[in-house]
Amino acid sequence: MRLTAKTKICLLIGDPVEHSLSPRMHNAGYETLGIDDQFVYLGARVKKEDLEKAIWGVKALNIRGLACTIPHKVEIMKYLDEIDETAQKIGAVNTVVNNEGKLIGYNTDWYGVVILLEKLTSLSGKKIAVLGAGGAARAVVYGLLKQGAKVKIFNRDLEEAKFLVEKFRCPAADLSKIEEVKNFDIIINATSVGMSPQENQSLLRKELISSSQIVFDVVYVPYETKFLKEAREKGAKIIHGLDMFLYQGVAQFELFTGHKAPEEVMKKVLYEHFKIPSA
Repeated sequence: MRLTAKTKICLLIGDPVEHSLSPRMHNAGYETLGIDDQFVYLGARVKKEDLEKAIWGVKALNIRGLACTIPHKVEIMKYLDEIDETAQKIGAVNTVVNNEGKLIGYNTDWYGVVILLEKLTSLSGKKIAVLGAGGAARAVVYGLLKQGAKVKIFNRDLEEAKFLVEKFRCPAADLSKIEEVKNFDIIINATSVGMSPQENQSLLRKELISSSQIVFDVVYVPYETKFLKEAREKGAKIIHGLDMFLYQGVAQFELFTGHKAPEEVMKKVLYEHFKIPSA
């Protein structure tokens, strides 16, 4: 890295963030393009109650870009100066660009979902079960409906799913109705279940998954969650959260820097971390 006092900071905030591979992925991209003197990507753990102070800090320190992860994707919207039309529709922001003191919010999560699923199948008319109703689920549902899918939300608390039901006019059920997922073409986990400290948990019983389904987990650490492991054992096609993480990061990289992201390099860094052969 060729850091100077002119280097612009891009910062990941969330709680937790210590597991995140974003700094490694983005910084590898900067080095590859020879712009590691212009940009550096860091991470900071920010608690819910400190979010507003953190946003003031972004402005005060002239931080170029902000990446938001759990639990800030919805709450951060109230502190921004402008929100992109897509992010407004989704109701969640995962990317903030500081344009000369004006903070503009975007959402790149939905792109990572759609591009991966459409490599396997057309989403038009597909029945898709989305587990969860938080910020990640909002982006997932938006992307699916945009491509003509038929979506149903399954969440522990139906009240939490109210935004999705009203905003996107899709049905929802609590987890007592989870057996319905047997009749869906695609199942997507958009919760943090499967991530530390819930690595050995899944919202679905193994017998509810079949070989005719596509199963997608947005969690990327660990690389293969219990949910995906059991889906693979049942013969389902699986999509790892790491690949969604890559594509949302590629879009984010371009918003922060204005440069086309070196996708293959960023992918290689992620795959090497998990000791996975890169296709």
